[in-house]
Amino acid sequence: MSGLRVVPAGRHGRERLYVCRADGSSVAWYDRETGRVNLLGEDSGDAVLHALRPFLTGPVTVGPPPVPTPAEYARLTLHPDDDLAPNRPGEALLVALDRDPGPAHRLRPDPRRRALAAEQGAGEALDGLEGAGWHTLHSVPLPGGGRIHHLVIGPGGLFAVHALYARRTRVLVADSMISLGRRAAEPLLRRLRADADRASYALTAEVRAVLVLTDPAEVTVTAQPRRVRILRDTELADLARLGGVLKPADVEALHGMARDRNTWGRV
Repeated sequence: MSGLRVVPAGRHGRERLYVCRADGSSVAWYDRETGRVNLLGEDSGDAVLHALRPFLTGPVTVGPPPVPTPAEYARLTLHPDDDLAPNRPGEALLVALDRDPGPAHRLRPDPRRRALAAEQGAGEALDGLEGAGWHTLHSVPLPGGGRIHHLVIGPGGLFAVHALYARRTRVLVADSMISLGRRAAEPLLRRLRADADRASYALTAEVRAVLVLTDPAEVTVTAQPRRVRILRDTELADLARLGGVLKPADVEALHGMARDRNTWGRV
């Protein structure tokens, strides 16, 4: 067997390496935590170990995988190009800045870099919830060019999290409108509710909208927004305290569905 390639997956490739054929189908995966190479075919062992050789750390055991869960089946059949799990926080902005970094000298900071800082900060905090049974997908694309900054799935339900850079700025929230400092108010919360509704439709499960404000100087809420939870970035860990909505099997099943790029093509 030739033409195998190694594709990182799991939490940004730190947990598992999948060995795939040229058509993207998996023949094995290497679990770094357990030191085990799981083969999906008995005749592929030598070729799989040859492909993995540069990545193996220490002794490994080789054999058929344990009885997989439905979520594992879904993950193994997912083409790597369609898997959103490896996306980094701010993935879309990172790609845009790499393609067009802008002029070297600017009179004002590039707003994309401020937005990136907000997404990366929120993403790092949300990734820290994984040990409590939560999964986070970053930069989930929506048809029409929109995206959900962070989709969080865990015992407390599903949340579409939008990170907004507000460092040392006064934030005013009035129903669907939000304004930063002296800037004109904009109907951001209306868009966040619409994105959460689109995610609910795609996943056939309720998704709630969350706006995360990065390091604001002050937050004033004159009219409580409908169906949008507003948090400071220091309060993101509070999501881990929520529970009683989804069972672990439901969390895994929804995560497997959400990480498939094709899931989002119908919203």
